[in-house]
Amino acid sequence: MMRTLFGVTFCVWAVMALTSLSAQQSTGAPAYTAEGKLVRPLDYRSWVFVTSGLGMTYGPAQPAGGQPPMFDNVFVTREAYAEFLRSGTWPDKTMFILEIRRAETNVSINNGGHTQGDVALIEAAVKDTTRFASTGGWGYFDFGGRDRLAESAAPLPSTARCYACHSSHTAVDNTFVQFYPELFAVAKAKGTVKATYDPNRKP
Repeated sequence: MMRTLFGVTFCVWAVMALTSLSAQQSTGAPAYTAEGKLVRPLDYRSWVFVTSGLGMTYGPAQPAGGQPPMFDNVFVTREAYAEFLRSGTWPDKTMFILEIRRAETNVSINNGGHTQGDVALIEAAVKDTTRFASTGGWGYFDFGGRDRLAESAAPLPSTARCYACHSSHTAVDNTFVQFYPELFAVAKAKGTVKATYDPNRKP
């Protein structure tokens, strides 16, 4: 009887835990470990896809010689996307995933151009004006690559180049909305493009 009762209790606890996790994933709200590391979301590909780039580099960075370019795929939580459509701004707790995939050629019947291959890297950006007050309200994270993908990651240090780049060269609230054609149109219509945004300013 005791073993049966324990089994039932465990099953109920497991269902509650899975339900809680499912709810957390469906909302896309950032989750953190006890050490303050951001938990890598497993369902980000069910979020809203906002753009893709191929072989994008910034400043002095150049693609590795003889190597195919990488694809950048950007996803944002559904609630944040809906709010941006409404107001032209990103709400607190907005979370982006940057998925970087290898570019492949001559796949199947394709004999020109590039198709997307394996995941090479996964990075994230989170807006939290309280947690990341010292870095302009945003935190940036690197989960590593496919062969060493981390389940959680600490924020990159404030000295990381991404903080200055996002602060100085983004069109809307530390995000590169200028590379998201549909959302850039929304920002222009809502008047939320930063007054300091200069499309010709180079890193």
